[in-house]
Amino acid sequence: MSQIIKLSDNAAERIKEIMSNAEKDSVGVRVSVKSGGCAGMAYVMEYTKEVNPNDEVIEEKGVKVFVDSAAIMYLLGTEMDYKTEEMSSSFVFNNPNETERCGCGESFKIT
Repeated sequence: MSQIIKLSDNAAERIKEIMSNAEKDSVGVRVSVKSGGCAGMAYVMEYTKEVNPNDEVIEEKGVKVFVDSAAIMYLLGTEMDYKTEEMSSSFVFNNPNETERCGCGESFKIT
């Protein structure tokens, strides 16, 4: 099976940075999706302190990312990147499954 999410070098570096500042018992970052936003779904990234048995674990470029089992079907083939722009820096999900994305870039839709 191909990897669900690929990490760009920038994303891996940023995850290393935020993990170095995380609470000691954090084991990695978890990526999930939730309903919300103008297009219907939004990406969620948060520290995780425990591994759920159904999580998909991605170990790449020296970091661990846990993908919530409910999000796997939405995230297949996604590249996770980290972009730094003049006014903001953020993780960006380049998801081939998206059919629509809202103008603010905060949410997406898959049909």
